[in-house]
Amino acid sequence: MKKIVLILFLVSTGLYAQRPNQDRMKAFKTAYLTEQLDLTSSEAEKFWPIYNYFDNKLKSLRKKERSEVFSKVRNGGIEALTDSEAIALIDKMLEMKTTELQYRKELVKDLLKVLSPKKIIKLNRAEEEFKKMLLERLKQHRGKRN
Repeated sequence: MKKIVLILFLVSTGLYAQRPNQDRMKAFKTAYLTEQLDLTSSEAEKFWPIYNYFDNKLKSLRKKERSEVFSKVRNGGIEALTDSEAIALIDKMLEMKTTELQYRKELVKDLLKVLSPKKIIKLNRAEEEFKKMLLERLKQHRGKRN
């Protein structure tokens, strides 16, 4: 297991020097989640295709949300919206949150075929910790620039 994490770390380090931020982040996340979940090589082989499939679906949904919802708020501001436009925007946001929840339910259903329920709970916790870690790094990076 530690060999897998070491290999993933080395790959992510190589990607860090050669690829855009997105690839580095994905490699770092892969190494982090693999370590936090303590995936065996057999589990990792089954886990990552499922996880990546749903992660891509969620990224597409977030991209759609940014383009359809947040851009409207940014462009004209909330004050520029009519009440009917605001209601339509609320409906769109709720629809997207419902879709996200449906994706998460499908992910859990599929992951239960390859991971224990405890590891799925660990996954949720590890994803949250990873987000916090990224935010901290971003704050540190911005602090250095100022």
